[in-house]
Parts: sequence; C-alpha cells; structure tokens
Amino acid sequence: MQEEYFMKIALAQAERALADGEFPVGCVIASSDDVLASGYRTGTSGDSSNEIDHAEITALKRLEERHKEIEKKDLTLFCTMEPCLMCFGAILLNGIRKIVYSYEDVMGGGTGCDLSLLSPLYREIKVSIVSSVLRGQSLKLFKAYFENPANAYWKGSLLARYTLEQ
Repeated sequence: MQEEYFMKIALAQAERALADGEFPVGCVIASSDDVLASGYRTGTSGDSSNEIDHAEITALKRLEERHKEIEKKDLTLFCTMEPCLMCFGAILLNGIRKIVYSYEDVMGGGTGCDLSLLSPLYREIKVSIVSSVLRGQSLKLFKAYFENPANAYWKGSLLARYTLEQ
C-alpha cells in the first residue's frame, strides 16, 4: 500500500528525531511515487524548547526550496503525528490537499478543525485526511520518548498520559 510505504519513510525521520533526543515526529511530502521533501521535529531537547521547528514546517520549507514550481494540490503530506493547528494551517496555505498521519494528537491536533467556520481564506479549502496509518509503529516511538526520564518535552501532559496508558 502506497500510504504505508511513505509513512515508513516518515517513521524513519521520527526515529532520527528520537535518536537525537527530540520529540519523535517525522514528515514526508510526496508526489504519487517520489519523496519531494522530508523533515523531523527539532527544538525539543535540552532545557528549553521552541514551538516552531515542527517536522511539517521543516518539510514545507524544504519543498519550497527544492520544488518552487510544482503543483502542490497533487501532493500528499505524511506525518507520524496528527498536525497541530499551526502546521495544519501552513499545510493548507501551501496548497497541499491530502494529509495522512499515524498517531492522533489528543492534546493539540488540528485536523478536526471545521474550516467552514473560519475566515474566508480557509472556508473553500477541501482537504482529505487519512488517520491511523501504521499507528502502532508511531505509538511505539512516542512511548519510548515519554518513558525516557531525560525527555522533558510534554512530560506529564495529556498527550504523555494518553500515550503511556496504551
């Protein structure tokens, strides 16, 4: 299945993040048969964190750097965690109309947003969302992250509790 193929590549990105002590989110932006850009979450290790260097934002920046002229509505974004509201908005504004993710973000996921209730910029956008692709593999990475006492990012949060209870 093509969705699983690209999600495995996103999972490899998440594994890189985890190996670096970062929150294990990986992202791939693909055409029908090629990976065009990828990225993983940074900015979560150590004593301070930032909320900008998300895997999706990194992949979107790389896509723009490498493929400025590509028709983005035909692309699919694959992510190991449901995009947050910031990333969901950035994905939509970049013209990508299909999002596939592994693990639901019970604390901050943005894909359930009713676009018809937002400002005119978003109201007419039609986006396809596919969830839970290789969810178990992604869950395993998040459990490993939250079980490591050295990882402070989102420690004790709703997301951490939800993840560790599964």
